[in-house]
Amino acid sequence: MKLNCVVVDDSSIQRMIIAKLVNNNQNLHLIGDFSNAIEAKSCMAIHNVDLIFLDIEMPVISGFDFLDGLKVKPQIIFITSKAEYAMKAFDYDATDYLQKPIAIDRFNASVKRAIDFHLLKKENKENEGEHIFIKSNLKKLKIFTSKIKWIEAFGDYVRVVTEEDTNLVLSTMKSFENDLSKDKFIRVHKSYIINIDKVERFNSKYAEIGMTKIPLSRHKKEDLVRALSFS
Repeated sequence: MKLNCVVVDDSSIQRMIIAKLVNNNQNLHLIGDFSNAIEAKSCMAIHNVDLIFLDIEMPVISGFDFLDGLKVKPQIIFITSKAEYAMKAFDYDATDYLQKPIAIDRFNASVKRAIDFHLLKKENKENEGEHIFIKSNLKKLKIFTSKIKWIEAFGDYVRVVTEEDTNLVLSTMKSFENDLSKDKFIRVHKSYIINIDKVERFNSKYAEIGMTKIPLSRHKKEDLVRALSFS
């Protein structure tokens, strides 16, 4: 098994170095290397990419801005000359953070981490049902979607409410809309996405999940009725 990957770095020398490391690693397949985020995004619209080796400081569109514009995010290994971005990098759920110059052993260890995580996701998906991974309090958590009650906008964060607990995630409602099944989840308000299997009662203003009343935006009642009829 090989991970399809791309390299994004505005330095031609650094791209050449990283591309060589990728080509020498038997677990990686290089789809392409790019000097800017626009070219990389165009490639990813055509090819399935599992892993991005990404520089942070690039002209016009930084590495962070590039990730903000992706609807579906592969695994990310940041590669930069500065340590100061490390905390922010892991807010983006990075698999690893490598500082230039890159040692071969450190690079291979980072790739192994990406491989292990890829295999874990694949195994869990096959054996344990549909789920997503979220980053909360600097930890990766696996959340089974069948246990999610609702998703709620909470300032710069998103609150994920499940049958067991509640977690705050630095993300967007749009990102969760893209990740969750449209057959089971519906956005009923700008600040709420609900699991239609958890709805107990509803009227023109609210959907009730347990003791909680989730507000419905205007015209969303029809969408909810339609979703419930197919559930």
